[in-house]
Amino acid sequence: MNPYVIPLSLLVFLPTLGAFVLLFFGRDNQQGIKYFALVVTIATFLLSAYMALPAPEGVNNAQFSLAADAVAEMQKVFRYDWIPSFNIQYYMGIDGISFPLLLLTSFISMLAMAASWPITKHVKAYCILFLLLETGMLGVFMALDFFLFYVFWEVMLLPMYFLIGVWGGPRREYAAIKFFLYTLVGSVLMLIGILMLYFNSDLRALTDEQLVEAHVVESVSAAAAWREGVPSLEEAPQTRQHTFNILALQQMGQHTRLFSEGVFTEGGKSVQWWAFVLLFIGFVIKVPSVPVHTWLPDAHVEAPTPISMILAGVLLKMGGYGIIRICYPICPEAGYALAWLVCLIGVVSMVYGAFAALAQTDFKRMVAYSSVSHMGYVVLGIGVWSAVASNLYATDYWKMGMNGAMFQMIAHGISSAGMFFMVGVIYDRVHHRDLNRFGGLFAKMPFYSGLAIVIFFAGLGLPGLCGFIGEVLVVLSVWNFSKALAVISAAVVVLTAAYILWAIQRVYLGSEYKGPHAEALTPITAREWSIAVPLCVFAILFGVFPRAVFTYMAPSVNQVVQDLTEWKERADESAQVDASSTAQRPGLPVWQVAAAPRDQPAPAAAAAVPPPPPTRGSPSARPGPE
Repeated sequence: MNPYVIPLSLLVFLPTLGAFVLLFFGRDNQQGIKYFALVVTIATFLLSAYMALPAPEGVNNAQFSLAADAVAEMQKVFRYDWIPSFNIQYYMGIDGISFPLLLLTSFISMLAMAASWPITKHVKAYCILFLLLETGMLGVFMALDFFLFYVFWEVMLLPMYFLIGVWGGPRREYAAIKFFLYTLVGSVLMLIGILMLYFNSDLRALTDEQLVEAHVVESVSAAAAWREGVPSLEEAPQTRQHTFNILALQQMGQHTRLFSEGVFTEGGKSVQWWAFVLLFIGFVIKVPSVPVHTWLPDAHVEAPTPISMILAGVLLKMGGYGIIRICYPICPEAGYALAWLVCLIGVVSMVYGAFAALAQTDFKRMVAYSSVSHMGYVVLGIGVWSAVASNLYATDYWKMGMNGAMFQMIAHGISSAGMFFMVGVIYDRVHHRDLNRFGGLFAKMPFYSGLAIVIFFAGLGLPGLCGFIGEVLVVLSVWNFSKALAVISAAVVVLTAAYILWAIQRVYLGSEYKGPHAEALTPITAREWSIAVPLCVFAILFGVFPRAVFTYMAPSVNQVVQDLTEWKERADESAQVDASSTAQRPGLPVWQVAAAPRDQPAPAAAAAVPPPPPTRGSPSARPGPE
């Protein structure tokens, strides 16, 4: 048996196992149910934290390896046939992109469960759904089979629908249905994109080395044996070896022309263009970005505090993860063609979210719109494809943007979960969120107010706190892509400071509290303290020592950028060869010039073509994280 199957499967399914055990608890034993669910989330976090400890030299266990030959690659991979007739596998692994998000998920889930003590209605059902939700989130970040990924994606949807619709506020049914419909539309579009890629895939088009890199086979010798068991391309060109293997689909998207055919008409938009658009819409709904963001404020306002923490801290990151793991590596041609659109969506979301937050009088709705703005940095950082021929395919700024986007997801997971928790602490006491009726909380609750100000400053992006690193890396990376977008994205920092500082002034400063239930403004409890302090600690730690995250993350992110840049170089060389062929045969229209074989990698250039001179502003050093 593969040595990684038990620890990684346990990490994903331990919450489900805990949910099954909860079925045997009496429904009246509310404290026992909450404590058991909390223990399960703590155990899940401790298991993920153990995996984060660097593996000792020469020891091959479930711990994340920081060795030079492993840190940038997919680790702890295992795969077993699940539905062999469709080549669907139980296939999982971790790398520097997924593992930090796994840690974030288990950490925020543990704190959110601790924040669930005020829940008194249907506690048993609540805890069971909460644990099932955690399994769905963890599974999304570990699945390497597209079908398995989609199953975990959908598993997450139903528990969240009920957690909002049953335990939410006065308009909970409306918010839950809106969340469900938006996410379901995105899921349907994703499924269409997945099936397009599946039915156009063919494992036989990959070289032996690419099969090994995609973990289809264990070695080159095993690849030869695998090919003997399937008909060759020459023998059966129409009988394809389809796959849902995400790593294999990445190889096909970057090294073959399997996804480059026109879908509706010859010479029309390609398979990967349509797949990219469909998948991107599905993921950007989850981010969420303008104009498909409207479900988020309603869901946040109506959801109970711990579910808002999960929603902002983890669920939004699934959208960004899908873009960087799936959209760009599998559909690089479309990613490059639509880079301006992706960046524009990111910038518009940043600006709109900041202005919308500035206009709110509901404390929780303001924080919800701030998430729209902050996640815009993620979309922008991923989209800044600046490694092109005009700057000699320099990858420095795009690496900076990608790393900034990934760091922003981690930082926002900490700060947004903390902001929603701080709002929930006050709401549980005074039962309103009207910013204009707050004031003077620092005098009544000084320790709580101090912790809240740290968390809100982290969301603001104050240097020395976690929110600063990702934002500044993204803004710097955009300069080489578009100076106009860079100026606009930098200006959003001012808007962010405006709504954060204005909220702090209205809630925590001022002369006196103006709302009802002033007598309930008592100091925070030990349970609330135990949730807020770890969030503040990590907000400060990641702000002053970001290397704690980049050590795990940067090598994998940089490898993604390098692979996409190499694809771009090959594509440009192929285009030059095609243009040369057209020039030699001027009587033929461009669309009739022979292209590379459909099932083979694009041809290399026949002769070296001198690159264009570097443009002004081309980077000469590596400012991004290594």
